[in-house]
Amino acid sequence: MSPRRIPLNIFGMGFGLSGLATSWRIAADLNVASHWFSDAMTAAAAMVWAGSCVAYLRYAAATPDAWSRDLSDMTAGPFASLAVITPILLAANGIAPYSPAAAAVVVDVFAVLVLLLGGWFTGFWMRGGTDFDRLHPGYFLPTVAGGLVAAAGLAEVGQQRFAQMMLGLGLVCWAILGSMILGRLIFRPPLPDALTPTMAIEVAPAAVASLTHFFANGGRVDFFAAVLAGYGLLMVTAQLPLLPRYLRLSFSLGTWAFTFSWTAVAGAALFWIASTRFVGDRASSYLVLAIITGLVSGIAARTLAAAMRGQLLPAPVAETKIGSRPQSASSAS
Repeated sequence: MSPRRIPLNIFGMGFGLSGLATSWRIAADLNVASHWFSDAMTAAAAMVWAGSCVAYLRYAAATPDAWSRDLSDMTAGPFASLAVITPILLAANGIAPYSPAAAAVVVDVFAVLVLLLGGWFTGFWMRGGTDFDRLHPGYFLPTVAGGLVAAAGLAEVGQQRFAQMMLGLGLVCWAILGSMILGRLIFRPPLPDALTPTMAIEVAPAAVASLTHFFANGGRVDFFAAVLAGYGLLMVTAQLPLLPRYLRLSFSLGTWAFTFSWTAVAGAALFWIASTRFVGDRASSYLVLAIITGLVSGIAARTLAAAMRGQLLPAPVAETKIGSRPQSASSAS
């Protein structure tokens, strides 16, 4: 029997849990919470990331051409970048507070891998011939998310010039890809259900860029932070008309697309709340933490339940209905 297929978006679980750990670490750094929860969540994220890597590598080793086929998949391929982006968050959250030098080495190594993989994807896409309808917000991951997350991690470990380079990579790719992806979403047919959760990624670039800026400048709200917040609020508001469609979706691994996107928004919100120092600011921070923790915990609980029922991963190819033809969108489910 063929092994059960491991889709590349399995790496979204560790990425989302790392995002939640980052939100709690920001809260701890702002003296809103203690560091123990962030440390525990980072440890859980590291285990999930490592488990996802082992599961995928075992699948790839047992399935001929799985790795090359998945990377060249114009729908699912971009999710592979999460395997090298997540360790940057893990190092910044779990290693930097205790061993800055070791964290710097880990962040540097994976930032280089982000750059190399982003360059490979960009060159692969530049060959042309791709159907515009296959474009989706997951295309932000290799270069926009990779560049901005790497910049944030590098800024935290003191690699300021390298951080500036990766920030430029992320921002320029955001400007280019963002307009293309938004145009596809507006003017072309709706995304298939398997890719619909990726529309939540639209809130992430402004939020992650804001976090990068806050980490670099000590959490101060300035002109650039306000500019990023303006677009970020637009994309957050744009999610409201999408709620009915989100609520109709069946649960799948793709649901994890909601996690890191909204944990980034939560982290940026915590910095903004801390900067205003209004009456009720501490209670507002607790509310943000409660909401984002509830969201990620709910998705994690649904994931465990689906895994226990054997419904989390796609069925082996040998078990698919005879005569059926796999759909490209399903490769991201």
